[in-house]
Parts: sequence; C-alpha cells; structure tokens
Amino acid sequence: MDWGTELWDQCDIIEKHTQSGLELVEKYVKFVKERTEIEQSYAKQLRNLSKKYNQKRSNKDEPDCRLSSYQSFVDILNEMNDYAGQRELIAENMIMNICIDLTKYLQELKQERKTYLLEAKKAQQSLESTYKQLDSSKKRFEREWREAERAAQYAEKTDQDINATKADVEKAKQQAHMRARVAEDCKNDYAAQLQKYNKEQSQFYFNDMPLIFNKLQDLDERRIRKLGHGYILFSDTEKNVMPIIGKCLEGITKAGTNVNEKNDTMLIIEQNKSGFERPGDVEFEDYSQGINRASSDSSLGTPKGPMDLLGKNKSKNFWLFKRSKLSSSTLTPFSTPPAPSPPNGAPSPKFGRDPLSYCLKEINKTVKPRISSFRTLRRSPTVTEDFGHLPPEQRRKRLQQKLEEISKELQKEADQSEALGKMKDVYEKNPQMGDPASLATQISQTSQNIERLRGELNKYETWLSEAGARGDTLRYRAHSFNNNGAHEVLSPDGAHSDESTPDPSQAIYAEFDDDFEDEEPAAPIGKCTAMYNFPGASEGTISMQEGEVLAVVEEDKGDGWTRVRRHNGDEGYIPTSYVTITLNK
Repeated sequence: MDWGTELWDQCDIIEKHTQSGLELVEKYVKFVKERTEIEQSYAKQLRNLSKKYNQKRSNKDEPDCRLSSYQSFVDILNEMNDYAGQRELIAENMIMNICIDLTKYLQELKQERKTYLLEAKKAQQSLESTYKQLDSSKKRFEREWREAERAAQYAEKTDQDINATKADVEKAKQQAHMRARVAEDCKNDYAAQLQKYNKEQSQFYFNDMPLIFNKLQDLDERRIRKLGHGYILFSDTEKNVMPIIGKCLEGITKAGTNVNEKNDTMLIIEQNKSGFERPGDVEFEDYSQGINRASSDSSLGTPKGPMDLLGKNKSKNFWLFKRSKLSSSTLTPFSTPPAPSPPNGAPSPKFGRDPLSYCLKEINKTVKPRISSFRTLRRSPTVTEDFGHLPPEQRRKRLQQKLEEISKELQKEADQSEALGKMKDVYEKNPQMGDPASLATQISQTSQNIERLRGELNKYETWLSEAGARGDTLRYRAHSFNNNGAHEVLSPDGAHSDESTPDPSQAIYAEFDDDFEDEEPAAPIGKCTAMYNFPGASEGTISMQEGEVLAVVEEDKGDGWTRVRRHNGDEGYIPTSYVTITLNK
C-alpha cells in the first residue's frame, strides 16, 4: 500500500503531515541541544568543584600530602574531574552526531519536499488550464449551436411565408447553413478538448500525482527512520562513555580502599619524630642545706647554685610543644649546663643569708638580658642550609633527601658529559657531521656543573655525618670525566680515582662497552629504516646501509643518537637524523 494509490485525493493531508514530521525533527534537535547545555553546565560545575577543593591544599610540600587519606581525597577530585570530562564528551557527541547531523538532514528533506510540492502544483495548474480550455470550447459550442438552431428556424419560417421573396428565402437558407457549419466546427473542437482533458486528467490522477505522493511517502519514511536513529544515538552516546565513567567510579572506590589508617599514623611519627630523649626526673634541690649545712652531711640532695638549677631545667620542656619556635641560637636541648658547685664547698655568703631572695635575684639577672632573645620566639625559625633549625631526626631525613636530589642531578650531568664526549669524537672522525669546536662551550659548562654538584654533595655528606646518619652514607658512584679526558670514578669514601688508559678515546667508551656485556639485551621498542649510508667508524657506533631496517633499543635522549640492534645481535649508536623511526604502540 502506498500513498499514490490509497491517498490519491488527499494532497492537502499529505502536505500537512509531511510538514508536521519536519517540525517534529526540529523539536527533537532543540530538545537535544537543551540536554547538551545541561550536561555542559553540570560538567562545568563539577570541574569548578574539583578545582575549588584542590586549591585548598595545592602545596605538595605540606606534610599531610603524604597521608593516604589526603592522597585518596586528591584521587577522588581527579576522578571527578575526569568524570566531568566524560559528561562534556557526552554533550559534544550529541551535538556532533545528533544535532548537527539531523539539522543538515532536515534542510535536505525540506528542499526535497519543496521540489515535490512544486511538481504537484505544476501538474495541477496544467490540468486546470486544460479544463478551462475545455469549458471555453464547450460554451462556444453551446452558443453556436443555439445560433444555428435559430437560423434554421428562421429559414423555415421565411420559406413558408407567402410574402417573402425568393431572395429572402435563399438568404435565410444560406445563413442557416453557415451557422450549422460553424456549430459543427465548435462541436468538433469541444470533442477534441474534451479528449485532451480526459487524457491529462487520467495522467494526473493515475501517474503524476501518485508518483509525487509515493516520493513524499519515501521522504517521510526516511525522515522517520533518521529520527529513530537519532533516538537511539541519544542513548548510545551515553552508553559509549559508561565504561569510562565506570572506571572513574571504580577509581573513587579504589581511593577509598587505599586509605590506610595505620600507615597514616606511622607517617605522622616519621614526619614529626624529633629524636630527643625524654626529660629525666627533676632532682630534689634542698635549699635548707644552705642554712643548716653543718648539721648533717647525709642530706637528701646535693646543694647546687640557682644557676645550676636554671641551666639544667631551662631547656627541658621547650622542644615538647614549642619546638617550631626555638632557634639553635637560643635555648636548645643540647645546651651544656654550668658546672655544679663542689659537694662540700662553702656556700656563698649572700646565698647563706637569704637563699630564696638570692635565687630570685640571680634568675632575674639571667633572664633580663635574654628578653630580646625570647621576643624572637614569636617569629618563625630561621631556615638554614644545613637544616640545623630542625630536630635531629627530621634533619637527617632532609639531608638524606637533599643528597638523593643532588646525586640524581650529578648523574644527569655525567650522562650528558659522556654523550657530549661521544659526539665530539664522532665529529673529529667525521668532520662532515659537525664541528667539534662547537661543543666546547657545552662540555665546559657541563664540567663546571659536575664540579659544583660534587662540592655540594661533599658538603651535605659532611653535615649528614655530623647529624649522625644511620647506616651507610649515601655516596654518588657515577662515571664522569676529569680535565684530562680520563675516565673518573667516585670511590665510596668520596675520593676521586683516575683510570687512565693509553688511548683516551677508548676510555670514553669503556663503560659503554661494559654495560652491553653485563646487561641483558633490551627488548626493542620499535624499528627504524636508514635513509642514508653511515660508516659507523667510531667506537660505540654501528654501520648501516640505505634502506636497512634495524630494531630500536633506546630512544634519542637529546644528544642526536639512537641505540639500535641488528638481527645478528650487533648493537650500537646511529645518528637519529639518518633514519625514520617507528615506535611500538
């Protein structure tokens, strides 16, 4: 069943229905756009929320940043940020796959529908024009036939009239005969027009309009099918990101399970342990012996002066709660108390007369000069390079951390120095590849950096030794180059030893060759194809021919060389600019 057969007389209904269908598509596109605006607004709010709570503790140097509960919260904020990204992706895909696609398709349908309706209108206008011609010929035939009848009646009446002359009778007969002939011509014209109209009407109702209606039916079916696909995309767009959203939610769950209360409490101990011993018992100070000293030598306590009392107790309780406000220049837990008075020595005369007032006077004398020093307790401690402002345990940890950082920098500079040495040697043997003198500035700068870092390393190792480091002292063992170009190694005790060889160029690659002998062959990370021939005449390099395919073992680290391997196991370095590299995904 089709519209051309069943709805041949419902042109207005078909036109109205197709228009309503296109309006439905426009309504759905508008609905999806509003949905995407909601998604974008939701994603923006989630991002702002994550950013808001990330800014509160953005400083990674804070001690709490290492706690699992804090890290898990940061992970949750990051997952929420990723979740917001997926909501934005939903909105973007809906815009691209539904709104833009349907809008473009809708414009095509409108243009196609307009074309079909114009064809129907032209066919209808043509049929109406033919009908007007038919009606005109019909009216003319009717008029001429009546005139012919009147002329025939007049001729007959004239013929029967006895008073009419023969000329009048002949004239009336000729007029009737002419009218009859004109009426016959109009009749034939009317018959021809009628036949033409019937033919066009049959063409209109059985061919032209059914074809147009069927085209409109196909258009409407395609519109409905496309709209149904848009309905499916509305769901599939969100389904496609559900696995990633699920991973975000799993990440939040994992962040919750990663919280470890025991590790957090242990970390608090590690971060804040001072390393001080607990204060001992306060000794009994028997001031009465200053008055009745001669009465007994077996008293409960040994008499001591008030300065001894102040010197022994002045630093007992500061590190417990006011550690962060004390500097090493003021009262410290390791301050040495004044030497005690001899057990059997004679007491001071002033102290013998009034021990309590004497103590107060001596304490007042001692404290007054320190008022300016105690005012500094309100300020933050002065941060020193050797971390002397920290408690012993925290100072050791910071020094060890600093040593590790310097060691990494020193290793990096040593690697760069070794690479520059290789490059210089290649330039000397192959001048067409570059000028060796152009590397002098970089080599000099690298050597200065190495010397500077060595000095810092020795300085921090000395401080760590003074702080009483536990276990073996961190030492940096890395190959570098001395001023003579010989291979230099830092010994465990910090001394430098030169391992000179007869050929300095061989010393450059000595460690390079040893690494290949000791280590297991690295797995290839990709492959490369040679664009030019390379002789590989220098130590550590490998020759190659144009078009040869080699396995990439190590990427270019910025020195212009890539480490490769042949199928037979030969390895070496080649210029990165001589090959095209394809890394494994």
